[in-house]
Amino acid sequence: MNKSKILKGDVVKVIAGSHKGTIGPVSKLSKDKKRVWVEGVTGTKHFKPSQTDQEGGIRVIPVSVDASNVAIQDPKNKDAGSRIGFKITDGQKVRFAKKSKADLK
Repeated sequence: MNKSKILKGDVVKVIAGSHKGTIGPVSKLSKDKKRVWVEGVTGTKHFKPSQTDQEGGIRVIPVSVDASNVAIQDPKNKDAGSRIGFKITDGQKVRFAKKSKADLK
C-alpha cells in the first residue's frame, strides 16, 4: 500500500492493534501517508530531566497508527468501518464509502 486514501480530518475507526475500537478524526498524516495520528490514540513516553525540563518523568503523547489499521467511518452506519472508492461525478473525482455508497466530503 503506497498511497493512503485517508485524508486529514476524516473520521476513522481503529480496526487493529492495542487501540482497536477507537473512533476519532485524523489529526496528522506522515509524509509517505503510511502512518496516521488519530485523536484519542495516545501512548506514554519517558523523558529524561534536561535544562529546559528539570523534572522529566512519564508523559502521555499522541502516537501514530499504521494506515492499514484504520478504516473510514461509514457516514450512514456510524458503527461500521468502510473501504474507500473513487467515482467521477460532474467531471469531479469524488471519494465514497463502498459499504453504503455515500459520498465523503
